[in-house]
Amino acid sequence: MADPTPVIDDLRAESEELDRLVARLTSEQWALATPAPGWSVAHQIAHLAWTDRAALAAVTDADAFGALVEKALARYDSFVDEGAEESAGLPPAELLAQWRSGRDALDLALRAAGPGARFPWFGPPMAVASMATARLMETWAHSLDIADALGATRASTDRLAHIVRLGVRTRDFAYSVHGLTPPAEEFRVRLTAPSGAVWGYGPDDAPQRVTGPALDFCLLVTQRAHRDDLALTAVGPDADHWLDIAQVFAGPPGSGRQPKTAEETAEKAAESTAEEAAAEAATETAGPAAGSGR
Repeated sequence: MADPTPVIDDLRAESEELDRLVARLTSEQWALATPAPGWSVAHQIAHLAWTDRAALAAVTDADAFGALVEKALARYDSFVDEGAEESAGLPPAELLAQWRSGRDALDLALRAAGPGARFPWFGPPMAVASMATARLMETWAHSLDIADALGATRASTDRLAHIVRLGVRTRDFAYSVHGLTPPAEEFRVRLTAPSGAVWGYGPDDAPQRVTGPALDFCLLVTQRAHRDDLALTAVGPDADHWLDIAQVFAGPPGSGRQPKTAEETAEKAAESTAEEAAAEAATETAGPAAGSGR
């Protein structure tokens, strides 16, 4: 049985990185709109705090979590928004404290769980590593929305490996939430990690294949970017269809994001080229930054 400690550690690191991004925001910045319709930065953190509390209940109090599931089933279409709305109006310091205490409690509970433990969830029951992976996936995805609102950029890390693995494992789930029968055969998924490592899943000789950057795959399965804006390649009709419906999160089919316009893409490419040129000029003048480790 795999040791869940590495993914729990990575969940903590992912949360701490997001914490550093929001810790010193002004009240006005907490109110900024994010790409999720109707959700501010505060809504994003409130959602993470609410879901951490739900996960803690699943790990430590099955009866309390069962009651939560009943409420979710009664308000299937509005339950997620209501959960975020509950705390989004709190003073930022109070909301931040709530999120921190909840995720710390969940961290302790996951580390204390016995080998082989499984917990109920809104989808299939989860093992410790799966629960931590799901929380990492959500934390990463919502941090992208927050960074977008703030005009910030988050550097990609090989913590994406957990999200890639979850995205591959939830292939059949994506078909089922669309009322479709999953293909019988496995696909070959071969992705390039931020570090340059290559991550492979499925038979090497599978005729249905997906290749590309791991970051783009994670953006796709979390529905943080439209497929048209990503450098993913599918070989075979089933693999191609999967990239249109891929979804790693529990719940009904997500609406996803709209593709960027050609003009937006060109503008970003021009900005990136200018920034790279400026960085290269600065490097030639001053040399590498001390202690950057890159």
